Amino acid sequence: MTQPDHQHPLLQNDQRGLYFSAAITLTYAAIEASVGWWANSLALLSDAGHMLTDTSTLLIAALGAWLTQRQPTPRHSYGLGRAEFIAALINGLLMLVVVSVIVINIVERVQQPLPVKGEVVSTVAFIGLVLNVLVLYLLGGHGETDLNQRAAVLHVLSDLLASIIAMLSGLVIVFTDWTLIDPLLSLLIVAFILYSTLRLLREVLHGLMEGVPLGLSLTAIGTEMAARPGVLSVHDLHVWSLSSQRLALSAHVVLQDLNQWDSILNDLRHMLLEHYGIDHVTLQPETPTRAVRSEGC
Repeated sequence: MTQPDHQHPLLQNDQRGLYFSAAITLTYAAIEASVGWWANSLALLSDAGHMLTDTSTLLIAALGAWLTQRQPTPRHSYGLGRAEFIAALINGLLMLVVVSVIVINIVERVQQPLPVKGEVVSTVAFIGLVLNVLVLYLLGGHGETDLNQRAAVLHVLSDLLASIIAMLSGLVIVFTDWTLIDPLLSLLIVAFILYSTLRLLREVLHGLMEGVPLGLSLTAIGTEMAARPGVLSVHDLHVWSLSSQRLALSAHVVLQDLNQWDSILNDLRHMLLEHYGIDHVTLQPETPTRAVRSEGC
């Protein structure tokens, strides 16, 4: 059996981008909430709530990246990568609370419309649009591999669309004086928040339940392992996530010749890393006789 080295590259630049983005988002959320309350704009208030959840998402991503770098200890032999899932779960549940509050406000505003300062709404929303573009630039392209950073990028993208909706709401009010457009368009903002939240929660819960990482097929992995030279079959195959960036695999490998195990092991480890991104591999070699006896127990 073997386990790969636990050393991982530091993500200090990623964390800096996340911290800067969180600071920008939090500052603007406070400004937008204040202006939205003064201008009676539910679109701005709901967008501010969305940006507040974006701030928590960005901070959670930075915290998750930091915890993932912590080395394993005798008490936590896998390290603290799973804290990333737990933090994202808490964040997702808080976002559902925000969605509920916004929906209640939308219903109240539809029943009792209030005058909305359209010019102010459009101006503030435009500033928010510019800041969201800046935050996306700071986050870079890191959202493709990391759970929290992917969630952060998705949240910021949806918030960018929310800023566009708020800006359109203000313009419609300026030219038509139709204030009902504000709560109606706010429903679209809620839809963006709900979509990204449910998607995040689905992946987080799947990881916490140690499901096969989304996008991977246990059957395909087992079939490719069994097809490698010198391997007769594979059984007791398990694949799970240690964190959003670390995948683990364990399996029993039945060999034609136990003396070839070193070369077969290297081949399997290389294939699993290159084809599936699995870097934490634990394999148990077996002969056909031992495998039959083990499966019969």
